[in-house]
Amino acid sequence: MTDTTQRKQPENPLKGTEGDGLKTSVAKRGGGDPASRGRTTIADGVVEKIAGLAARDVDGVHAMGSGLSRTFGAVRDRVPGGAKSVSRGVKAEVGEVQTALDLEIVVDYGVSIADVARDVRENVVSAVERMTGLEVVEVNIAVSDVKLPDEEEDEPEQRLQ
Repeated sequence: MTDTTQRKQPENPLKGTEGDGLKTSVAKRGGGDPASRGRTTIADGVVEKIAGLAARDVDGVHAMGSGLSRTFGAVRDRVPGGAKSVSRGVKAEVGEVQTALDLEIVVDYGVSIADVARDVRENVVSAVERMTGLEVVEVNIAVSDVKLPDEEEDEPEQRLQ
């Protein structure tokens, strides 16, 4: 290249030039811990599913939801392609770092409702906090029914065996 056709190389503000006494520095891309880059949002439905499964795992919980929602759910479960709703009877409000839950349960006859409610709270709080990292600020439990030993199930009988 001749003097008239030489192009000036763009300067890199992070690098010094040879002989100018500056140290070469390397910039980190993105800066900080890679795990802290960006945001994670968790939908209400995700927390509801986690809480619903955790509540159903507790001995003494017969079902979730009110009688009407269980009846509609049972019909919906029978429709081809319909899936069981694990979040039935659970309502979650999810913020950026906290969540609050309302659960509606049916307990088996003969169990201590206070003990079942305590166990449900412990299991739900543990599962939601472990899986989502959200702080569970409250778990409100409404016991809507008691399943008696001689009561028939709310779910309709299958016509096909």
